[in-house]
Amino acid sequence: MKAGAIDFLAKPCRHQDLLDAIAHAIERDRLDRAQRSELAELRSRYESLTPREREVMAFLVKGLLNKQVGAELGMTVPTVKFHRAHMMQKMKAGSIAHLVRISERLQARPGSRARPRPVRDPPIPVIKGQPSPTARCAVLARPLRSVW
Repeated sequence: MKAGAIDFLAKPCRHQDLLDAIAHAIERDRLDRAQRSELAELRSRYESLTPREREVMAFLVKGLLNKQVGAELGMTVPTVKFHRAHMMQKMKAGSIAHLVRISERLQARPGSRARPRPVRDPPIPVIKGQPSPTARCAVLARPLRSVW
């Protein structure tokens, strides 16, 4: 209904119907305010994260393991654990499942500025005459041959 109307009453109406409609509107407004307040609290927690903690959070809520997050972001597992611990403490999340629910709440509202998105590092430049970083990885990934 337009202009935030919740219900309408046909004239003439009983006084009790009017009081019930008012009570219902007040209760609905109280719930809406509580939800907006909770979402504002979640946004402020997210805004308190460093950019690196936001990157780690984005990968963790996708279900990646610490080792995979480290590989994606180019950092060691202990560094990932460090950022993860600080991020979990700042977000007041007791588990990854709780963190996923928080992330969903942050993304549920359209136009929200607090959307966790991973930021990719720029590509590694290749120097002439040297193999590319991906070529080195391919060489290391080959199985070793037996010399016997």
